[in-house]
Amino acid sequence: MAMTDPIADMLTRIRNAVKSRHEKLDVPVSRIKLNILKILKDEGYIQNYRIVKEAGKDVIRIALKYVDGKNVILGIKRISKPGRRIYCSKDRIPRIRAGYGISIITTSRGLMTDSQARENGLGGEVLLAVW
Repeated sequence: MAMTDPIADMLTRIRNAVKSRHEKLDVPVSRIKLNILKILKDEGYIQNYRIVKEAGKDVIRIALKYVDGKNVILGIKRISKPGRRIYCSKDRIPRIRAGYGISIITTSRGLMTDSQARENGLGGEVLLAVW
C-alpha cells in the first residue's frame, strides 16, 4: 500500500525512537527527507545521518542525539499535511516555542529554517516544527 505522507512517517519514527531511547533508526530514502535531516543536524537536533544499503534497498540511518542522558528532541510535529497545506508569507512566519524551537519551511530557494527564511525575506509552506 502506498504511503500518503512519507514526511509524517519519518517524524513518527523519530518521535517513537526518541521515546524508546534508541541510538539510531532507519527510514526509507528520499531527497526531501535528506534535506530535512541536514537542517536537523545543522541545528543540533540529531547527531548524524547516512545512506546505507539494507536488504537490497537504500535507507537513511539516523543517529539520535542525547545530552546527559536526555533527548535533545523534546517534540516534533508535522504542520502542513497533504490534506491541508499551510503557507505563510515572510511577515507571518511562526516562531516555535518563543524562539526555542525551529520550523522548517520550503521556499522558492529550497528548505530552510524559519530564521533563515525571515533573514532572506521569503515565505513558503511550513512543513514541520521541532523543539
